[in-house]
Amino acid sequence: MTLVIEKIFPRTLDALVSQFRTASLQGGRLEAWVFDDAADRANAQAALKANGIEAIIRSAYKPLVHFFLEEVERPGDIVSVRIGYPVIEGVERRFLLESYPLSALLDGAEITFDAGTAVPFTYDVAIAYRDGSKVEKQVFAPNRSHIDPAGEDATSPTGWLRVTKGAEIITDEALETDIESLFHTAITAIENHDWGQTEPYFEELSIRAEIATRDVPLACGHETLSLAEALHEDLYFSLLEIFQKKSARPRGDRGLKPGQIVPEILHNSGALSLRIETRPLDEADRDMPKADIDTAPHALSVAQIRAELDAIGGQALSAQSRGGRRLDARYVAGSDPAVIISGGQHANETSGIVGALRAARQLAKQPGAHFVISPLENPDGYALHGRLTALHKSHMHHAARYTGFGNDLEYEPDAVGGKPGYERAIRTQSQTVSGAQLHVNLHGYPAHEWTRPFSGYVPRGFEMWTIPKGFFLIMRHHADWQRQAELLIDRVTAHLSTNRKLLDFNAEQIALFTRHAGEAGFTMVNGFPCLISVDDRHQTPLTLITEYPDETIEGDAFIDAHTAQMETVLGAYAAWQEIVAAAD
Repeated sequence: MTLVIEKIFPRTLDALVSQFRTASLQGGRLEAWVFDDAADRANAQAALKANGIEAIIRSAYKPLVHFFLEEVERPGDIVSVRIGYPVIEGVERRFLLESYPLSALLDGAEITFDAGTAVPFTYDVAIAYRDGSKVEKQVFAPNRSHIDPAGEDATSPTGWLRVTKGAEIITDEALETDIESLFHTAITAIENHDWGQTEPYFEELSIRAEIATRDVPLACGHETLSLAEALHEDLYFSLLEIFQKKSARPRGDRGLKPGQIVPEILHNSGALSLRIETRPLDEADRDMPKADIDTAPHALSVAQIRAELDAIGGQALSAQSRGGRRLDARYVAGSDPAVIISGGQHANETSGIVGALRAARQLAKQPGAHFVISPLENPDGYALHGRLTALHKSHMHHAARYTGFGNDLEYEPDAVGGKPGYERAIRTQSQTVSGAQLHVNLHGYPAHEWTRPFSGYVPRGFEMWTIPKGFFLIMRHHADWQRQAELLIDRVTAHLSTNRKLLDFNAEQIALFTRHAGEAGFTMVNGFPCLISVDDRHQTPLTLITEYPDETIEGDAFIDAHTAQMETVLGAYAAWQEIVAAAD
């Protein structure tokens, strides 16, 4: 183990109370924007008021949403709201995204969004009430322009301090808050550390931070205001960008193998703290309570996944992860055209694992069934996901997305140094034994908003995933397989469209997405958003990828998710048999 940095960060709220608890500011007014929760901000306001200072301390994170949650009176009587949002070049809709999920929180009110405001970083808000009264307000959204960890120009939310006394403006400027300082310190320490020249640079890079801001659930789906989650996401993806620069790889290169990056964000009530160190890889398998697979309300244990595979039967296929964990798959030989079914490539997307097993169990009972079932392709990431969800069940935990090498397994070469290519080897074996021309690859994405507030807010490279937009399909095909791809999409979506609950779920999420992000750019097929494109890098000529907003969900929502995944596999398998038979 190597310690990179350990540091304590005094709380910004404590510093403000201490700094302005003086006679010289009595009778003055203090406005501040910080990244603390409402209760702690209220306590600081009260402490300042006790010293004769009028203070309003607001949230620097999603300030418009917090304005409606904390300052708007009689929200249930609102008839209509018109919001003018600021626009910055290159990311015109960013401040519209920051208003999410306001449309759902003000359900029943007519909401109109207009691009452009006269005052930079300020929302113009006009509220009309049922009794005919109206309120107009300007809501400041403090931001700063800077160079982000990727070396790009960025405009990011920041703290702010505005102090006046009478007509005199004493201070009106950006304020680096405690959590911003923690983030920048972590990034700088890792960027300046000597990691050597060879990937992977470490086994596990542990970034353990304690912050005071508590999570606040919102009355909209699975939405939560969470600085802990946002800090995890921003640290993780910023560090990927830093190591991509170090390795001279292009930004977004998923073949990067820095090692396993693990931000663990905890809550406390005092000063913020940061400890960064390298550790050996964790080798424990994920354990979970056993569940009936058809109604599993949560992810499965590795032991149960293996037991389900044993029950399906067939030829055993296996590979090994960097962390020494075994990947298990089964090849069921039959007379049908073969299909490969996989899940868990990105291990924080857990509904596909259950859906794949449920589908395979049904297919195994059919005469002539011919398939490979590989339900958990990334066991190192899956173990990490279990570890992280023990801290925060409702967070996305994208640090568990990739393998123990820190790369996307799909971009791992088939062979490494003449030896089997770790997790990627299972796909090579699947293709070799089955000869399949169709791969159904089950995925998920965040079930609530995904942000990087200290690096421009919108997650770079994943802009289309920033808020949920229902269950949709991606069809990737070799250049001369377009007709089969379109036929498959049409038949699979027709099969899924018999699920009225799933269609309604999609319609609701797409409507909210459109209000806050604009048109999604999908092709709608039988009520489902679809993306169809040529991609020759896959081994199979057809790859059908599902995308269900499953990260963080449990209970009935999780059952709905893995049921949709299962039905996609069953629909694709049946459609593929028909397409091949018609071609013959």
